[in-house]
Amino acid sequence: MLMNDLANAALAPALLTVPGIDNSGPGHWQTIWEREDAACRRVQLGAWSAPGREAWVSRLNSAIAAATRPVILIAHSLGCHAVGWWNAAEPELLSRVAGALLVAPPDVEYAPIDPRLRPFGPVVRKRLAFPALLVASRNDPYASYGHARRMARIWGAPMVDAGPMGHINAASGLRDWPYGKYLVQRLIAAVTPPPRPLLEAGALATLLGQGEAPRSPR
Repeated sequence: MLMNDLANAALAPALLTVPGIDNSGPGHWQTIWEREDAACRRVQLGAWSAPGREAWVSRLNSAIAAATRPVILIAHSLGCHAVGWWNAAEPELLSRVAGALLVAPPDVEYAPIDPRLRPFGPVVRKRLAFPALLVASRNDPYASYGHARRMARIWGAPMVDAGPMGHINAASGLRDWPYGKYLVQRLIAAVTPPPRPLLEAGALATLLGQGEAPRSPR
């Protein structure tokens, strides 16, 4: 579970996973997290094998607009660039996003390993309007570690060194990726307000707009 350690789970954000090209399969940590936690659900970006930037940004925007609580975005691979372009294109909904975990964003401009990545290039030059962490692997075939550091700097996201973990996907053998869960929990804890202290009866009534609260019996 991603939010079971939070004392204030009722106020915790909704979790939206944002996969990359070809979607995340049954052994991917995003899929496993969705199975484990009902608060974690996938953004159905569509056209998984032939993604278009505008279409993905539009679908991401619709998912964020439909959320009833502040959102934590959990993006992998090309999904990270969808988040970056959404941040630049949809200013009216930025306040709905409490934070983002950006895992293994690929190189979409200098040496993309897959030509389907090119429509998302260049890297959008706009700082993220919400707290974010960027997780990078030392041997990701989709982006050099130096390029990942550059993306983190552009987006204003502290970078987390995941070590040699490939593309940080199912092929990396991560299963449910406990360290990723830890990062999400830290991010949630950082952006979730602490529980409000208990109020005395009179203050509670005033807060609820009910006038004076009844006195307690002697």
